[in-house]
Amino acid sequence: MPKKIKPTGKQKSMLMLHIVIFAIGTIASLMLYDKGANGKWVYPWPAWTVAAWGLCLIGHYCIVYTSYEDEGYDIYRKQQGK
Repeated sequence: MPKKIKPTGKQKSMLMLHIVIFAIGTIASLMLYDKGANGKWVYPWPAWTVAAWGLCLIGHYCIVYTSYEDEGYDIYRKQQGK
C-alpha cells in the first residue's frame, strides 16, 4: 500500500498564499465588476475567472494534501538514466 506524503511547511505556506491572493483577486474583480453601469445589465465576467481560479485552488489543495508516493518512480528514473 503506498504511503501518504506529508506536506512540507513550504507547500502549506504556498497554498495559504494562493488562498490569500485568490481572495484578494476575487474581491477586487467583484468590486470592479459593474463600475459605471448606471443601472444597466452587465455581463457577469468575474464568474468565469473566479470559477477557473477556484478550480485551480482545489487542485492545489489536492496536490498538497492527497498525494501518495509512487513506488515505481525510482525504477522509472533509473530506466531513463536520470
